[in-house]
This record gives sequence, C-alpha cells and structure tokens, in this order.
Amino acid sequence: MTLSTTTSPSAPPESTTGSARVGVLHGASYVGGELIRILANHPSATLAAVTSRTFAGQSLAEPHASLRGQVKQSFVAPDKVDLDGLDAVLVAGEHGQSMHLVPELLEAGFEGPIVDLSADFRFRDADIYPEWFDVEHPAPDLLDTATYGLPEWRDGAPSGQITANPGCFATGITLALAPLAVQETPFSVHVTALTGASGSGAKPSSATHFPTRDGNVRPYKVLAHQHGPEILQTVGPHVNLNFVPASGPWTRGIWGTAQVDWPSPLSPDAVNDWFDDAYADAPFVRYSPGELPSLQPAVGTPFCDVGWQRDEDTLVVGFALDNLLKGAASQAVQNLNRALGFSETAGLLPERTVATTE
Repeated sequence: MTLSTTTSPSAPPESTTGSARVGVLHGASYVGGELIRILANHPSATLAAVTSRTFAGQSLAEPHASLRGQVKQSFVAPDKVDLDGLDAVLVAGEHGQSMHLVPELLEAGFEGPIVDLSADFRFRDADIYPEWFDVEHPAPDLLDTATYGLPEWRDGAPSGQITANPGCFATGITLALAPLAVQETPFSVHVTALTGASGSGAKPSSATHFPTRDGNVRPYKVLAHQHGPEILQTVGPHVNLNFVPASGPWTRGIWGTAQVDWPSPLSPDAVNDWFDDAYADAPFVRYSPGELPSLQPAVGTPFCDVGWQRDEDTLVVGFALDNLLKGAASQAVQNLNRALGFSETAGLLPERTVATTE
C-alpha cells in the first residue's frame, strides 16, 4: 500500500438522502466520547446506538461527564444492538477486539460501512500481527479487503466495506513525509514525537499516573513503535524511518519533528510545490512553509498542522494534531462521510460561509 502519486480528495459520490443511522461500538473510551460528541451534532447522521459492556443501561454522560445536557441516550449492551437499525458502524474498541467483532458483524449480515479505529485491519500482511501485537489475526482474508483510511492519500470513497482508521502517530508522521515520499527518491528521516496522556487510553497505569507524567518527558518503544511499520506501509520501503516516540506532560495532542536527510540540495520552491500538490485541496491539513507548527493551535481541532524549514540538503518537517480527533475520532468521521457519500467536512467544519468586508 505504497504511495505512487500525490492526490487530493476527490469529490464524494452523490450524497445519500435523509439521515444515516450510525452506531458506535465500545463507546466508553476517550475516543468514543469524541465520536459521540461529533455525531450528536452531525447534520446528516443520527447517533442511533452506543454500546458498552461496563455501562450498559447507563447514560452516555456517565463516563463522558462533559456530555451532560447534550445527549439523552444510554449505552446498550453489545449483544443487544439492533444491526438492522444501523446504516454504518464505528468501532472504537481496543486493539485485538475488532479482529473478532468485525467478522461477527459481517457474518450477521451487516452490509453498511464499518470504520474501525483500532490497528486490527490496518495491515495487509497478517504476519505483522504476531510480530508487533503478539496475536495471530483470526480473519486474515479480510485484510486485503480493508481500505487504509488516510483520506488525504486516497481518492474518493473506500473501495470496500471496512475502513481502517490510521493510528495517531502514523497520521501525523505520514502526512509530514508523504509529499516527499512520492518523489520516489530514497531518503532517511529521524522523527521525534511527543504525545499527551490521553493517547494511553482511559485505563490508568503507572506510566500515565499524574505524579509520574507531570513536568516529565519519557521516551518509550524507541525505534520499535507499532506505528513504524504502519507508516512504512504507506510511504514505501525507500524511506529509512527512525522513530523515537515520547510521553509529554499534557493531556491531549501530538507534536513532532521529522529531520530529513535528502541526498541532494533542496530548492525551497520544490519543497513548497510538493506540499502544495499534496494538500492545497485537503480540508484538514493546514500547512505553513518556513515555519514549524506549535501544539496548542491544533488541539481541539480536526486539523493536522504541518510546516517545514530547510537548510540546503537538510529539511525539517514539523507536525501537530489532536490525537483524539485528527488522530482518531474526527478522522473516523471524515472516513465515514466519504463512505456514506456526504461532504467530507460534514459535522467537522461549519457549513456556513462567513461574509467578510474589505
């Protein structure tokens, strides 16, 4: 699944009529809360069901306190959801759950789009799962049917029923590197990226405990993060990726830099043209030549901010995004919109245009 040419998102297919009934499976997580929040205000989708074993029968606001007064629904048990009443499904479970759940949905006759937010369908090669996730994939035949859902680097609607939402680190790093990778010139890159505590999920651990994390930066999985093969699957084997992830002392957001060792001098105009070709029509990538982005402007938004600076044969590309939004929930809705034939920005950006005066 390597890149060959830069692409801009093509126009979506003709929109469906009425409101699509969408289910969120395993909706008690941080990402589940963001999906609920987006879908509750979506102009063309109805939040029809949200499942949770732990919170079945309880209000959606029980694990998501900020939703009090905004939603009145309750969680349903996973085995009680009415699939016939759903047009599409978003799966927000932990890694290892969807590889069992999605085949069950298909066997039950569900025919609508499925957007999976775990790593369970991101890879075409089934051998990656025992190597990187310590599990044998139970449905390897489905891997070739899934679309890798990085909207800025594929045309139009998903080609199959399953869309695999990219990982958060993988989204930022791939968007930073893809305009370079499509030039098909071999290069090496050294990436350092920091993520907030919400990237570790809602379950507490010693690594996410506040006294350990506050005022601290902790590298982990150095040169061995599972998003590494995910990135290389997209940008191609001619990119030599060296990735150092780290935990940052904040709640949400990813910030990082990619120092690129290009084999020949780089013209500023050439680099600018590469990013223009890639993202001029991409509604959720904000890019800035000559300036690396900072973190806070991206947090709470559906954007990935990308910027770059160069010095002859050294190029530094910076990126920033919200790990729960463009790194997860808003990108999943972006993929859902494409699958259902809605505007790509539906529910994610204001639909109205604000008039300006000179």
